[in-house]
Amino acid sequence: MNILIRAYEKQDLPEMIEIWNEIVKEGIAFPQEEPLTIQTGGDFFDGQTYSAVAVDDRGKICGLYILHPNNIGRCGHICNASYAVASKSRGLHIGEQLVSDCLIQGKRHGFKILQFNAVVATNIHARHLYERLGFIQLGTIPGGFRKKNGQYEDICPYYHIL
Repeated sequence: MNILIRAYEKQDLPEMIEIWNEIVKEGIAFPQEEPLTIQTGGDFFDGQTYSAVAVDDRGKICGLYILHPNNIGRCGHICNASYAVASKSRGLHIGEQLVSDCLIQGKRHGFKILQFNAVVATNIHARHLYERLGFIQLGTIPGGFRKKNGQYEDICPYYHIL
């Protein structure tokens, strides 16, 4: 299957919101607890430095990412990103394509470092992917993420120089 990674367009919003909300509802990766609506989703994706989608051969959106500053001022050269792959499309290396494109876009948008603040320690697939792509783990924050079921998990910050 060929995957095209491109900037999101307004007509992509319903599929993007569906994928994003799937991750939010799982409650094991994103910090957000409230699902997006068409209105809040449009504002959310428009408010990012860059939002991208992964489109399959049939024109169906199967994943996405958002890229934005991690901080302001003297730390404004560090960006952050979040990735979402539809459950039906997991295991097809779409996440790797999203992260690889994000590294390129981060540099294009003038950032110097991509930092992940809160990779859940039990998200082994994501952690292996990040490490394979050259991200460096900064340590572990015990109990830094509260899962949907109320259980606390460790988080692992990562960074990659762009």
